[in-house]
Amino acid sequence: MKSLETLNLQRCNLSGPIPSELGNLNKLNDLTLHLHTNKLSGSIPKELAYLDNLRVLTMTQNQLSGHLPDQLCQGGKLENFTVASNKLTGPIPRSLSNCSSFKWVRFNNNSFIGNLSEAFGIYPELQFIDLRDNNFHEIGNVQGLLGLDLSSNHLLGQIPKEFGRLTSLVRLSVQNNNIFGNISEELGSLTKLESLDLSDNRLNGSIPTWIGDFVRLFQLNLSNNKFGQKIPKEIGRITHLTVLDLSHNLLDGEIPAELASVLDLLNLNLSHNGLSGRIRKELESLTGLLDVVLSYNDLEGPIPNNKVFMNASLEALNSKGSKLILITVLPVMGALVLLCVFIGVLFMCNKRRRVKDVERRDGDGWLSISMIDGKALYRDILNATEEFDAKFCIGQGGHGSVYKVNLPLLGDIAVKRLHSSFQNTHPKSFINEVRALTGIKHRNIVNLYDYCSKAQHSLLVYEYVERGSLSSILSNEVESKKLDWLKRVNIIKGVAFALSYMHQDCSPPIVYRDISSSNVLVDSEYEARVTPQRIFRTKTRAVLHVE
Repeated sequence: MKSLETLNLQRCNLSGPIPSELGNLNKLNDLTLHLHTNKLSGSIPKELAYLDNLRVLTMTQNQLSGHLPDQLCQGGKLENFTVASNKLTGPIPRSLSNCSSFKWVRFNNNSFIGNLSEAFGIYPELQFIDLRDNNFHEIGNVQGLLGLDLSSNHLLGQIPKEFGRLTSLVRLSVQNNNIFGNISEELGSLTKLESLDLSDNRLNGSIPTWIGDFVRLFQLNLSNNKFGQKIPKEIGRITHLTVLDLSHNLLDGEIPAELASVLDLLNLNLSHNGLSGRIRKELESLTGLLDVVLSYNDLEGPIPNNKVFMNASLEALNSKGSKLILITVLPVMGALVLLCVFIGVLFMCNKRRRVKDVERRDGDGWLSISMIDGKALYRDILNATEEFDAKFCIGQGGHGSVYKVNLPLLGDIAVKRLHSSFQNTHPKSFINEVRALTGIKHRNIVNLYDYCSKAQHSLLVYEYVERGSLSSILSNEVESKKLDWLKRVNIIKGVAFALSYMHQDCSPPIVYRDISSSNVLVDSEYEARVTPQRIFRTKTRAVLHVE
């Protein structure tokens, strides 16, 4: 098969050695070989080095052993080279230092050894290189990288100064090595970083104040080191930070109030330090927190009035503050219990009243489940759409058609006109489901204002979300380019918050059974709004069905 351009044998359960005859495919201008995820064994045949026009070679997740063959990439066209998760040993061949075409390289989970500065050269096109779980002990001159993972190697000494030249880096992980000393100033030039992991080393000194210049960071992990002194208040400038882990260090002083400015924070771990003083009340503003760990410090005082902090309150202080915890927390918890009982009684009374109010019928067969004048709303919708003229239709679905309607009182709304047979299949369960939907109130869930029905029309009335579905945005080349990384992460967080609310904060829990980009709307501020449809309530627990 001398004219073969692509050979894809991935995930075929192949065993035995790679045949040397593959080296005969050397007359092609472009060649792609996928051999990954098999049970191939033995050494990589030296004949593969004869493939001057080889562009892609993937051999990850096999049982290959021995050294990499010399003269790989002698044609200078190899872009994607992955040999991760094998049993390969020895140094990286010097021929790879001339492979300026590299874009994506993975050597992780092998036993390669040596000095990377001798093996690697300049790679102007290189975007990502994964060197985890090997025995490298020095980094080379790999400029232009977007991602560099050197975790679980044998890097020894201070942070290599060569890092300072990798100004394009977006992700850097040097976790689980033997690096010690201060964080070098050279690292301060990596202002494009979005993820920085220096955990499980022996770094000491103070956390530098210029860490606040990393305004693009989403994740910062400096745990399991020997950092001392105070947490720099400049961390408060990293407003998009979602994960901050400074645990297992020697930090002292108070928690900086500036942390309250990091409104996107989801996970905060400051445990196993020497922090003292009161837990900042300003941290109540971090309403998006999912996990807080403050244990094994010398903190004291009341717990911030925040759901996650209250859940973590019993671990927030060490044994020195246990007495103060009891004095402070028990009266507060007692008051909260009484308040919850009082609110529960009011809720049950209101629920009974609401059930009577929201279901209204008259002799004409008209039905509404609403806290507003559903009959007038029904009439206004018919007038505004000219009895559902096609020019007002903005979408078609399996259960009905959607219309954009402008009303004086509600402004723009979205009206779903259901197919005549849909709600009649299981009318009682359908009405119960609609009643549940009208009770959902969350910033990341589209509001259902009303369900109103007469003989000829059954309508679900939603708030209107400007940018439409996430699916339509992603399929539009112009609109999808507007979704930068920050917007995409924000949309994912919004969907997660909506599902968390339905699963954990609704009683009984609500299960959303059709989570997809088609059922996620995006508003004018690029906030995600999940459409409240196709739910299922369970008495004991929530189960998420992804279709």
